[in-house]
Amino acid sequence: MRYGTIPGIAKPLSRVVLGTMIISSGGNGEYERSAALLDAALELGVTVLDTAVGYAGGESERGIGRWMQERQVRDRVVVLTKGCHHNSDRNRVTPFDMASDIQDSLTRLRTGTIDLWMLHRDDEQVPVADIVEWLEVHRTAGRIRAYGGSNWSHQRIAAANAYAQSRGYPGFRASSPNYGLAEQVQDPWGKGCVTISGPQQGDARAWYQASRLPIFAYSSLGRGLFSGRITRENLPESLAGLDGAARTAYCHEVNFRRLERCQILAQERGVSVPQIATAWLMAQPLEVYALVGAATRAELSSTIAGADLAISPEEEAWLDLRAESRLKARHG
Repeated sequence: MRYGTIPGIAKPLSRVVLGTMIISSGGNGEYERSAALLDAALELGVTVLDTAVGYAGGESERGIGRWMQERQVRDRVVVLTKGCHHNSDRNRVTPFDMASDIQDSLTRLRTGTIDLWMLHRDDEQVPVADIVEWLEVHRTAGRIRAYGGSNWSHQRIAAANAYAQSRGYPGFRASSPNYGLAEQVQDPWGKGCVTISGPQQGDARAWYQASRLPIFAYSSLGRGLFSGRITRENLPESLAGLDGAARTAYCHEVNFRRLERCQILAQERGVSVPQIATAWLMAQPLEVYALVGAATRAELSSTIAGADLAISPEEEAWLDLRAESRLKARHG
């Protein structure tokens, strides 16, 4: 496992991050299964857990909070949670919603502080200066150690950090856009999702490379498109196993071409398709943390192995359809 650091968080951050939408504190064995997965993650070296106020109606945070308290592992875990997601009635990037969501998260997580708190959405009608000032209230009060934005454009993050610097604040310490080998062809949830994948997002990636702002890449395996279970041959039946967001955003010809190349390289290397896709992501010249939605210890262990798998520049470009040849990348 590789690790990184973020100023304000005095713990190492694993480059593979466990997405916890399936974690629960409920009965019928749900909590026991959740706790077993969290135990496995920690044993495998995963220190960062990604959650949000809106995941399973708060159940994800409740399950994590119960597990951290029962196992007495809060000092070993970096909690990344998110709030201020819009609802069907209104945008929620307001000081009231921020305070409410942070307090709810603290209660569910059974902790006094959140390591990394992110705005789950942006509202470009709200000045970044106001948002930074609201965030600073919670950081200076100790409720959050560092903050960032999920689904924020790099331009808005840059503006927020320019304002923060003028005031002597630390500013946004991280960002969570979609990023992975699969190109996000359409917004998976209708509007408001930000991606830095694909050829159209070169300017965004150049900004991240220059700024070195950590990227917590969501849907890094195309929400299951690069799970290894999907091929062109079994596509009609396998699509039923993908959610609507995956079918809308990633199940397009340009990504099936990438998938086929992943399958070829995986077979040659004796590894799995998700390992190749994860290796591609970790080969990028950016400060990337891969968010993965593993459901079992075996799935998570396999993904971690992929993060440590080396691929050549020629393979990286070929997988991303930027080159038609990888002759220099042949292995003996």
